[in-house]
Amino acid sequence: MKSGFVSLIGRPNAGKSTLINQFIGTKIAIVSDKPQTTRTRILGVQHGTQERPGQVVFVDTPGIHRPLHRMNVRMVDQAVEAITQMDVVVMVVDASASSGAGDRFVLDLLARASGPVILALNKIDLISKPRLLPIIARYHKESNFVGLVPISALSGDGISVLETLIWEHLPEGKPLYPDDYLTDQPERFIVAEMVREQVLHQTEAELPFSTAVVVDRFDETNSDGLMRLYCSIIVDRDSHKPMLIGKGGARIKHIGTEARQEIARFFGVRVFLDLHVRVRKGWRESDRILRDIGVMR
Repeated sequence: MKSGFVSLIGRPNAGKSTLINQFIGTKIAIVSDKPQTTRTRILGVQHGTQERPGQVVFVDTPGIHRPLHRMNVRMVDQAVEAITQMDVVVMVVDASASSGAGDRFVLDLLARASGPVILALNKIDLISKPRLLPIIARYHKESNFVGLVPISALSGDGISVLETLIWEHLPEGKPLYPDDYLTDQPERFIVAEMVREQVLHQTEAELPFSTAVVVDRFDETNSDGLMRLYCSIIVDRDSHKPMLIGKGGARIKHIGTEARQEIARFFGVRVFLDLHVRVRKGWRESDRILRDIGVMR
Protein backbone atom coordinates (compact mmCIF):
# COMPACT_ATOMS: atom_id res chain seq x y z
CA MET A 1 0.00 0.00 0.00
CA LYS A 2 1.25 3.46 -0.91
CA SER A 3 0.30 6.99 0.17
CA GLY A 4 1.81 10.44 -0.02
CA PHE A 5 1.56 14.08 -1.02
CA VAL A 6 1.98 15.21 -4.63
CA SER A 7 2.25 18.90 -5.51
CA LEU A 8 1.33 20.39 -8.88
CA ILE A 9 3.76 23.21 -9.67
CA GLY A 10 4.07 25.57 -12.61
CA ARG A 11 3.53 28.98 -14.10
CA PRO A 12 0.08 30.63 -14.15
CA ASN A 13 -2.43 29.14 -16.59
CA ALA A 14 -0.44 25.94 -17.10
CA GLY A 15 -3.54 23.83 -16.40
CA LYS A 16 -2.84 22.64 -12.83
CA SER A 17 -6.42 23.11 -11.62
CA THR A 18 -7.87 21.25 -14.60
CA LEU A 19 -5.38 18.47 -13.88
CA ILE A 20 -6.30 18.08 -10.20
CA ASN A 21 -9.97 17.94 -11.16
CA GLN A 22 -9.10 15.10 -13.55
CA PHE A 23 -7.20 13.24 -10.84
CA ILE A 24 -9.96 13.57 -8.24
CA GLY A 25 -12.79 12.88 -10.69
CA THR A 26 -14.85 15.89 -9.68
CA LYS A 27 -14.47 19.66 -9.69
CA ILE A 28 -12.74 20.92 -6.55
CA ALA A 29 -10.75 23.77 -8.14
CA ILE A 30 -12.20 26.52 -10.30
CA VAL A 31 -10.89 26.89 -13.83
CA SER A 32 -10.61 29.82 -16.22
CA ASP A 33 -8.39 31.03 -19.04
CA LYS A 34 -7.18 33.92 -16.84
CA PRO A 35 -3.73 33.65 -15.22
CA GLN A 36 -3.57 33.57 -11.40
CA THR A 37 -6.98 31.92 -11.08
CA THR A 38 -5.75 29.73 -8.21
CA ARG A 39 -4.89 31.85 -5.18
CA THR A 40 -4.31 29.28 -2.45
CA ARG A 41 -3.25 25.67 -2.04
CA ILE A 42 -6.10 23.24 -2.68
CA LEU A 43 -5.84 19.69 -1.44
CA GLY A 44 -7.69 16.86 -3.18
CA VAL A 45 -7.60 13.17 -2.30
CA GLN A 46 -7.52 10.34 -4.83
CA HIS A 47 -8.38 7.02 -3.24
CA GLY A 48 -6.78 3.84 -4.43
CA THR A 49 -8.37 0.68 -5.80
CA GLN A 50 -8.05 -3.03 -5.07
CA GLU A 51 -5.45 -3.28 -7.83
CA ARG A 52 -3.68 -0.12 -6.67
CA PRO A 53 -4.20 0.18 -2.90
CA GLY A 54 -3.37 3.43 -1.17
CA GLN A 55 -4.06 7.12 -1.43
CA VAL A 56 -2.63 10.12 -3.28
CA VAL A 57 -3.07 13.56 -1.76
CA PHE A 58 -2.76 16.07 -4.60
CA VAL A 59 -2.00 19.70 -3.84
CA ASP A 60 -2.87 22.32 -6.44
CA THR A 61 -0.80 25.48 -6.03
CA PRO A 62 -0.93 29.06 -7.32
CA GLY A 63 1.04 29.73 -10.46
CA ILE A 64 4.59 30.92 -9.83
CA HIS A 65 4.91 34.51 -11.07
CA ARG A 66 6.48 37.83 -10.18
CA PRO A 67 4.39 39.14 -7.26
CA LEU A 68 3.24 42.77 -7.18
CA HIS A 69 0.98 42.73 -4.10
CA ARG A 70 1.00 41.17 -0.65
CA MET A 71 -1.61 38.70 -1.89
CA ASN A 72 0.61 37.58 -4.77
CA VAL A 73 3.65 37.26 -2.52
CA ARG A 74 1.73 34.84 -0.30
CA MET A 75 0.46 32.95 -3.36
CA VAL A 76 3.98 32.36 -4.67
CA ASP A 77 5.24 31.47 -1.17
CA GLN A 78 2.66 28.67 -0.98
CA ALA A 79 3.79 27.25 -4.30
CA VAL A 80 7.47 27.34 -3.36
CA GLU A 81 6.74 25.69 0.01
CA ALA A 82 4.94 22.88 -1.82
CA ILE A 83 8.14 22.06 -3.73
CA THR A 84 10.08 21.27 -0.56
CA GLN A 85 7.36 19.57 1.49
CA MET A 86 5.94 16.91 -0.87
CA ASP A 87 6.77 13.27 -1.59
CA VAL A 88 6.47 13.81 -5.36
CA VAL A 89 6.46 17.04 -7.40
CA VAL A 90 4.75 17.34 -10.79
CA MET A 91 5.85 20.34 -12.82
CA VAL A 92 3.03 21.25 -15.21
CA VAL A 93 4.09 23.11 -18.37
CA ASP A 94 1.87 24.61 -21.06
CA ALA A 95 3.43 23.02 -24.13
CA SER A 96 1.51 25.38 -26.43
CA ALA A 97 3.11 28.51 -24.92
CA SER A 98 6.58 29.85 -25.59
CA SER A 99 9.18 28.93 -23.00
CA GLY A 100 10.83 31.85 -21.23
CA ALA A 101 12.38 33.17 -18.04
CA GLY A 102 9.36 32.08 -16.01
CA ASP A 103 9.86 28.41 -16.90
CA ARG A 104 13.58 28.76 -16.22
CA PHE A 105 12.82 30.17 -12.77
CA VAL A 106 10.51 27.24 -11.94
CA LEU A 107 13.12 24.75 -13.15
CA ASP A 108 15.70 26.35 -10.88
CA LEU A 109 13.31 26.13 -7.92
CA LEU A 110 12.93 22.39 -8.50
CA ALA A 111 16.48 21.92 -7.24
CA ARG A 112 14.92 22.33 -3.77
CA ALA A 113 12.52 19.42 -4.26
CA SER A 114 12.67 16.86 -1.47
CA GLY A 115 11.35 14.05 -3.69
CA PRO A 116 11.28 12.91 -7.32
CA VAL A 117 10.08 15.38 -9.96
CA ILE A 118 7.87 14.48 -12.92
CA LEU A 119 7.28 16.77 -15.89
CA ALA A 120 3.75 16.94 -17.33
CA LEU A 121 3.72 18.65 -20.74
CA ASN A 122 0.13 19.86 -20.84
CA LYS A 123 -2.15 21.11 -23.64
CA ILE A 124 -0.71 18.79 -26.27
CA ASP A 125 -4.14 18.94 -27.94
CA LEU A 126 -3.26 22.49 -29.00
CA ILE A 127 -0.04 21.72 -30.90
CA SER A 128 1.08 19.34 -33.61
CA LYS A 129 3.37 16.37 -32.96
CA PRO A 130 6.27 17.85 -35.00
CA ARG A 131 6.19 20.90 -32.68
CA LEU A 132 5.95 18.72 -29.57
CA LEU A 133 8.98 16.51 -30.20
CA PRO A 134 11.62 19.30 -29.92
CA ILE A 135 9.97 20.51 -26.70
CA ILE A 136 10.22 17.02 -25.21
CA ALA A 137 13.87 16.79 -26.28
CA ARG A 138 14.68 20.18 -24.74
CA TYR A 139 13.13 19.36 -21.36
CA HIS A 140 14.87 15.98 -21.27
CA LYS A 141 18.12 17.97 -21.13
CA GLU A 142 16.88 20.64 -18.71
CA SER A 143 16.49 18.79 -15.42
CA ASN A 144 16.71 15.44 -13.71
CA PHE A 145 13.08 14.37 -14.16
CA VAL A 146 12.16 10.81 -13.26
CA GLY A 147 9.66 10.91 -16.10
CA LEU A 148 8.19 13.16 -18.77
CA VAL A 149 4.57 12.67 -19.84
CA PRO A 150 2.74 14.59 -22.60
CA ILE A 151 -0.88 15.13 -21.50
CA SER A 152 -4.06 17.05 -22.11
CA ALA A 153 -5.66 17.79 -18.74
CA LEU A 154 -8.75 18.99 -20.59
CA SER A 155 -9.40 15.84 -22.65
CA GLY A 156 -7.77 13.35 -20.27
CA ASP A 157 -5.21 12.21 -22.84
CA GLY A 158 -2.12 10.81 -21.08
CA ILE A 159 -3.60 11.15 -17.58
CA SER A 160 -3.56 7.40 -16.86
CA VAL A 161 0.14 7.23 -17.83
CA LEU A 162 0.91 10.16 -15.53
CA GLU A 163 -1.07 8.61 -12.66
CA THR A 164 0.83 5.33 -13.00
CA LEU A 165 4.17 7.14 -12.88
CA ILE A 166 3.10 9.08 -9.78
CA TRP A 167 2.00 5.90 -7.97
CA GLU A 168 5.32 4.25 -8.81
CA HIS A 169 7.21 6.97 -6.95
CA LEU A 170 4.97 7.27 -3.90
CA PRO A 171 6.37 6.00 -0.59
CA GLU A 172 4.79 3.03 1.13
CA GLY A 173 2.26 3.93 3.80
CA LYS A 174 -1.29 3.77 5.01
CA PRO A 175 -4.03 6.20 3.83
CA LEU A 176 -3.78 9.64 5.38
CA TYR A 177 -7.48 10.55 5.15
CA PRO A 178 -10.82 8.71 5.53
CA ASP A 179 -12.28 6.87 2.53
CA ASP A 180 -14.94 9.53 1.91
CA TYR A 181 -12.57 12.53 2.19
CA LEU A 182 -12.47 14.75 -0.91
CA THR A 183 -10.83 18.12 -0.16
CA ASP A 184 -9.65 20.26 2.72
CA GLN A 185 -11.51 23.34 1.50
CA PRO A 186 -14.42 24.45 3.72
CA GLU A 187 -17.86 24.93 2.21
CA ARG A 188 -17.65 28.73 2.48
CA PHE A 189 -14.45 28.71 0.41
CA ILE A 190 -16.02 26.49 -2.25
CA VAL A 191 -19.01 28.85 -2.54
CA ALA A 192 -16.77 31.94 -2.80
CA GLU A 193 -14.62 30.29 -5.47
CA MET A 194 -17.62 29.29 -7.58
CA VAL A 195 -18.84 32.88 -7.55
CA ARG A 196 -15.35 34.14 -8.41
CA GLU A 197 -15.14 31.66 -11.27
CA GLN A 198 -18.13 33.33 -12.90
CA VAL A 199 -16.57 36.75 -12.36
CA LEU A 200 -13.49 35.47 -14.19
CA HIS A 201 -15.57 34.05 -17.04
CA GLN A 202 -17.67 37.15 -17.55
CA THR A 203 -15.28 40.07 -17.07
CA GLU A 204 -12.24 41.29 -18.97
CA ALA A 205 -9.17 43.52 -18.63
CA GLU A 206 -7.95 44.05 -15.05
CA LEU A 207 -11.20 43.16 -13.28
CA PRO A 208 -10.44 39.45 -12.76
CA PHE A 209 -7.18 40.26 -10.97
CA SER A 210 -8.62 42.96 -8.70
CA THR A 211 -11.71 41.12 -7.45
CA ALA A 212 -12.30 38.82 -4.51
CA VAL A 213 -15.37 37.11 -3.11
CA VAL A 214 -16.24 36.90 0.59
CA VAL A 215 -19.14 34.87 2.00
CA ASP A 216 -20.87 37.19 4.49
CA ARG A 217 -23.52 34.70 5.57
CA PHE A 218 -23.91 30.97 5.00
CA ASP A 219 -27.22 29.46 6.06
CA GLU A 220 -27.24 25.66 5.88
CA THR A 221 -30.13 23.89 4.21
CA ASN A 222 -33.13 23.90 6.56
CA SER A 223 -36.61 22.34 6.53
CA ASP A 224 -37.55 24.04 3.25
CA GLY A 225 -34.56 22.42 1.50
CA LEU A 226 -33.01 25.77 0.55
CA MET A 227 -29.39 26.85 1.15
CA ARG A 228 -29.18 30.64 1.58
CA LEU A 229 -25.93 32.39 0.68
CA TYR A 230 -25.00 36.06 0.92
CA CYS A 231 -21.72 37.10 -0.71
CA SER A 232 -19.77 40.29 -1.37
CA ILE A 233 -17.71 40.73 -4.52
CA ILE A 234 -14.82 42.99 -3.51
CA VAL A 235 -13.33 45.39 -6.08
CA ASP A 236 -10.31 47.66 -5.81
CA ARG A 237 -11.63 50.85 -7.44
CA ASP A 238 -14.86 52.83 -7.60
CA SER A 239 -14.78 52.60 -11.40
CA HIS A 240 -14.83 48.79 -11.22
CA LYS A 241 -18.17 48.60 -9.46
CA PRO A 242 -20.41 49.66 -12.38
CA MET A 243 -18.35 47.47 -14.73
CA LEU A 244 -19.15 44.45 -12.59
CA ILE A 245 -22.81 45.32 -12.07
CA GLY A 246 -23.43 45.99 -15.77
CA LYS A 247 -26.17 47.93 -17.47
CA GLY A 248 -29.34 47.66 -15.45
CA GLY A 249 -27.65 45.04 -13.25
CA ALA A 250 -27.46 42.57 -16.15
CA ARG A 251 -23.90 41.37 -15.56
CA ILE A 252 -24.18 40.79 -11.81
CA LYS A 253 -27.48 39.01 -12.37
CA HIS A 254 -25.89 36.70 -14.95
CA ILE A 255 -22.94 36.01 -12.65
CA GLY A 256 -25.36 35.15 -9.85
CA THR A 257 -27.46 32.84 -12.02
CA GLU A 258 -24.48 30.86 -13.32
CA ALA A 259 -22.82 30.65 -9.87
CA ARG A 260 -26.06 29.54 -8.20
CA GLN A 261 -26.45 26.69 -10.68
CA GLU A 262 -22.85 25.54 -10.10
CA ILE A 263 -23.25 25.67 -6.31
CA ALA A 264 -26.56 23.78 -6.48
CA ARG A 265 -24.95 21.03 -8.57
CA PHE A 266 -22.02 20.69 -6.19
CA PHE A 267 -24.05 20.52 -2.97
CA GLY A 268 -27.09 18.80 -4.45
CA VAL A 269 -29.58 21.27 -2.95
CA ARG A 270 -31.63 24.28 -3.99
CA VAL A 271 -29.75 27.54 -3.52
CA PHE A 272 -30.65 31.18 -2.91
CA LEU A 273 -27.69 33.43 -3.74
CA ASP A 274 -27.52 37.14 -2.95
CA LEU A 275 -24.58 39.13 -4.38
CA HIS A 276 -23.41 42.66 -3.58
CA VAL A 277 -20.45 44.56 -5.02
CA ARG A 278 -18.34 46.48 -2.50
CA VAL A 279 -15.31 48.73 -3.00
CA ARG A 280 -12.34 48.05 -0.71
CA LYS A 281 -9.37 50.02 -2.00
CA GLY A 282 -6.06 48.24 -1.55
CA TRP A 283 -7.71 44.99 -0.42
CA ARG A 284 -4.83 42.94 -1.82
CA GLU A 285 -2.66 44.37 0.96
CA SER A 286 -5.24 43.71 3.72
CA ASP A 287 -4.45 40.81 6.05
CA ARG A 288 -8.10 40.55 7.11
CA ILE A 289 -9.45 40.18 3.58
CA LEU A 290 -6.61 37.85 2.58
CA ARG A 291 -7.55 35.64 5.52
CA ASP A 292 -11.22 35.80 4.54
CA ILE A 293 -10.45 34.51 1.04
CA GLY A 294 -8.05 31.81 2.24
CA VAL A 295 -4.78 33.25 0.95
CA MET A 296 -3.51 33.74 4.51
CA ARG A 297 -4.25 31.38 7.39
